[in-house]
Amino acid sequence: MTDLQQMWVFPFMVNAFRAGTIVAVVAAVVGWFMVLRRQSFAGHTLAVVGFPGAAGATLVGLSTTYGYFAFCVTAAVVLGLIPRVGPDADGLESALTGTIQAFLLACGFLFAALYKGLLGGVTALLFGSFLGITAMQVWVLLVVAIAVLVVLAAIGRPLLFASIDPDAAAGRGVPVRLLSMLFLVVLGAAVAGASQITGSLLVFALLVMPAATAQAITASPRLGLALSIAFAVVVTWVGLIAAYHSPYPIGFFVTTLAFAGYVLARLGRLPLRTVGAVA
Repeated sequence: MTDLQQMWVFPFMVNAFRAGTIVAVVAAVVGWFMVLRRQSFAGHTLAVVGFPGAAGATLVGLSTTYGYFAFCVTAAVVLGLIPRVGPDADGLESALTGTIQAFLLACGFLFAALYKGLLGGVTALLFGSFLGITAMQVWVLLVVAIAVLVVLAAIGRPLLFASIDPDAAAGRGVPVRLLSMLFLVVLGAAVAGASQITGSLLVFALLVMPAATAQAITASPRLGLALSIAFAVVVTWVGLIAAYHSPYPIGFFVTTLAFAGYVLARLGRLPLRTVGAVA
């Protein structure tokens, strides 16, 4: 208990908890829709392209914030232009998404090589730095988070309908294509904001694992969203505490805890499936 109290004496830990909580909530909500829409690969791509964005911005002397948002949002628009209809839609979408991801990742490593031979902080760009967060970054993150959540709240109901049954939604006059594009832009903005704190790789863990765990437990949208947020916040807080008291990176703890939660949720479904199969 004394160690926990001492931890709050340090301003960087207070900022880390503030930023981590904001990132966890936004990633959990956006990730829940992402998993429901089976766009985890697109989310992974947007998370990865934050790296070349940040590296490119550093190379030309700009803040990494501009790079994250420019690349993530632009990539989201490009992904939104990929058609999701027709018999080969899934294969075409996966192939184009993977191609874009590979090309931009290669650009990121080129930018890192061009920056005086070695881009300082590559590890931070990929895995983030919770413990070096400033108060200004927390405020920027909060503004982005509020914008993302407001947009999602506005389009949540038709987006849910279009995610579950796009054909029926289109038949009812729901602008499925527009919603898909808008969601990807929201996803890109959320990833860009979170990547500045979590890095390009850890943000994907927070996007997909709590959401997948919640959807393995319940199909209820409201309960699923609440569980997704709860899981994301808990693994982030526990990861921060564990990282503070150990020499190991927070990314390891957050990802491992989130993975363990998903495994337990899936194992917990096995008895129900067995009973269902017997019946």
